[in-house]
Amino acid sequence: MDLHALQSILADLHLGSMAYFNVLDSTNAQAERWVEDGVPHLSLVVADEQTAGRGRSGRAWFTPRGAGLAFSLILRPEQIESASIPRLTGLGALAVCEVLQREYDLQAQIKWPNDVLVGGRKLTGVLVEADWQGDEIRSAVLGIGINVAPDSVPPESEADFPATCVETALGSPIDRWTLLREVLRVLLSRLMDIDQDEFLQAWEGNLVYQREWVQLLREGSEPVIGRLLGLRSDGSLRMALPNGEEVFFQAGEIHLRKFDRS
Repeated sequence: MDLHALQSILADLHLGSMAYFNVLDSTNAQAERWVEDGVPHLSLVVADEQTAGRGRSGRAWFTPRGAGLAFSLILRPEQIESASIPRLTGLGALAVCEVLQREYDLQAQIKWPNDVLVGGRKLTGVLVEADWQGDEIRSAVLGIGINVAPDSVPPESEADFPATCVETALGSPIDRWTLLREVLRVLLSRLMDIDQDEFLQAWEGNLVYQREWVQLLREGSEPVIGRLLGLRSDGSLRMALPNGEEVFFQAGEIHLRKFDRS
């Protein structure tokens, strides 16, 4: 793969500028550097290998050469409302989830706030990093990492959650760049209605653990146990505590896990 070939594959998507790297520290980091150069809305950074890929909460994202997808999309404030920023993580997860369902017949689900699971195992992570100036959004970078081939699955000792990849779940190899194109196609389409109820319903409808008992793990705090109810309009999680009280949690230093009450 090279930039010319990538541009050809993605030619019909009407993206902004595009950059491709055989090896890069982090697509999100490069996108943030690129923002300062004034690149337009929907500019895309893609890397075959990341040496310092970013996950949520400062964790690393494993992206070895030739095995996964790592890409970041730059979003400009003139084209997206500040109120929609909390939904961007859902946008990335929903795009991957819907492509895996429709194009590959995989039973993909979203583990709030930013992971996509197949068979209860994680194969996608989404990281949104926004640049704010007071209450005004200057730019946002939407980064997505997808485990495609078996070599992209991190060792168990380095994984924060059981992991898998698309090819293992599917039982056959796939073309990474076709997957990239389809995810971007759905993502751009969903971006058009990100502030609509339809978007929230689609995100909520694909959540794993619906109506099941879960626990939220928060650093420095006791776990919160409750039944997962769904989402609020800002993308925060709705839970019912054992006493029936409804509580809400925003994405942050929170980890969601299924909870066995037996």
